[in-house]
Amino acid sequence: MRAFLSGIIFSVMCMPVFADVLSLDDALRATYTACIGIDDGLNDMRRLAGINTAITGVGTVAGAGATVVGIVKTSKDAKAESLEAILKEIQEMTANSAPMTTAEIDRFMSEFNAYYETAIKTADGVQSELDKTVAQSKKLGNWRTGLLAGGTATNLAGAIIASSNRVDGDIFAQIESCRASVAALRNSVIQARINGQDVSEAQSIISACGEFDYADLSKINTKARGATISSAIGATTGAVGTVLSASANSKDVRNDNTDSGKQREKNLNTASNIFAGATTAASATATIFNATQIGAIRRVSDIAQECTKVLK
Repeated sequence: MRAFLSGIIFSVMCMPVFADVLSLDDALRATYTACIGIDDGLNDMRRLAGINTAITGVGTVAGAGATVVGIVKTSKDAKAESLEAILKEIQEMTANSAPMTTAEIDRFMSEFNAYYETAIKTADGVQSELDKTVAQSKKLGNWRTGLLAGGTATNLAGAIIASSNRVDGDIFAQIESCRASVAALRNSVIQARINGQDVSEAQSIISACGEFDYADLSKINTKARGATISSAIGATTGAVGTVLSASANSKDVRNDNTDSGKQREKNLNTASNIFAGATTAASATATIFNATQIGAIRRVSDIAQECTKVLK
């Protein structure tokens, strides 16, 4: 009699608990519907992160190239300035006197570095070297402008891709739905065991898909946000640097030989070199964010793949 009463009490206590529990088959179907296909969306994100890493990597190389070219250009400009000073001295010394002898030119040139002393022996030689140096400087300026423009384009593309390559409402909702369906399946397994049903398939699904409970989706979006901001900064600094570099290399600026004109050219070149360096740094930062985002996506994607595998 006591055992009979205990059985009735147990049944009454369990009725509220399992009143809304799905049957095992219904719970399995619900889990399949909720969890299947999550891996497809995550794999697409993973591929995009890889592409963006390559794109921002190109931007980093372009920015670094622009920085190096800008530094070399600065040295060429300094050399041109020295040659102009040498040419001016020679012209002033010969303007109101007899032409300088070779010995006098040798003595004058000894005041400058060994390169100029051995390579340039006459005013014509100075002018020739100056023309060559100016041409090199102009070519380097064009290269710097082109590299900065390339860095700007890659950073802009990187910002666009990164801003869209995040766990959006659809994927987040699907993962949350999968988590809820797995939780419901756990309850169904408890009831199914009481009923004596085989729960091995359900257990394998719970084991694989239940890992979504430990997936940190916020890291994916944090990396995307960081890459977006860094690429946007790189695009901005690259665009400003491109304008400054083009302006510094323009005819109006280069042909202005007044003191203020020369100072303006120096300032523009210095500023464009600084922006080239800033573009490089921003691109490199975006590349790091994109590369680490791949890892964050992969950890969730691996869970999704295992979950899909057992569902199929």
